Amino acid sequence: MKTHAILGIVLCFTSTGSALSQQYPSRPVRMIVGFTPGGGADTIARIIGARFSERTKQTLVIDNRPGAGGMVGTAIVAKSAPDGYNLLLANASFATNIVLYAKTVTYDIHEFAPIFHLGSSQYLLTINPSVPATSIKELIALAKSRPGKMNSASAGLGGPGHLSLELFKMLTGTDIVHVPYKGTSPVVTSLLGNETQMVFGNAGAMAPLARSGKLRGLAVTGAARSPVAPEYSTGAEAGVP
Repeated sequence: MKTHAILGIVLCFTSTGSALSQQYPSRPVRMIVGFTPGGGADTIARIIGARFSERTKQTLVIDNRPGAGGMVGTAIVAKSAPDGYNLLLANASFATNIVLYAKTVTYDIHEFAPIFHLGSSQYLLTINPSVPATSIKELIALAKSRPGKMNSASAGLGGPGHLSLELFKMLTGTDIVHVPYKGTSPVVTSLLGNETQMVFGNAGAMAPLARSGKLRGLAVTGAARSPVAPEYSTGAEAGVP
C-alpha cells in the first residue's frame, strides 16, 4: 500500500500589500479546520495554536467547519478578507478535491498561498475486534468471502482515508462498501459500535485505541513503519506491496 498521508499544509488566502505592511498580527487570527474536533488535523491545529499564542501574544482561534472532505472550510477561507487573519489548515484533500470535484468546487486553488508544511502522517488499517481476522491476508480472505458485506469508514468522500481504501480494493480485488463521515470522531464511534468494520485512519489517532484492545490494528501505509506506531508492520511486510 502506498502512502496517502495527511500533508498538514497550512494555507492562507493571498494577503494584500497593505495588510502585510502593518504589524502582524495585531488582533486574533482564525484558523479554519475542515474536519471535526479530535482528529489528526484538529490536534495539529491546537498544538500550533498554543505555540502561536506564546510567540505572538495573540490568540489563534481554531474554527472547525467539517463537511465535503474539507471543502466547506476551504470555501469559507476563500471568501474571507485577504488580510492574513483567516488561515486554513489543509490536508491532502486540498489538492485531490480540485480533481475529484472539478465541476462543483466553488473556489480556485490559486487564490491560496502556502505558508509552511507542518508534517505528514501514515494511516493504520484498523478493524473492529469482532472481525475474525488478525492479519491483512485474513482480512482479504474474509472480504472476498463476503463481497459487499463489509463496511469501511472514512473521514470524508475523496479524503486520504477514502482513497487509501479504494487503492486497497484495487490491489486486493475485494468488494468493500465505503461509508463516509464528517471526521475522525464519528468514524471511531462507528467502528467501536461495529456499524463499520474497518478504516484507514490516522495512525496517531488509531494506535492508542488498538493498543487498548478496543480496536485491532493490522498494518500501516507507507514504505517504512510509523514512528508513532512502530509495532505495526507496513502493508508490504504484511503481504500487500
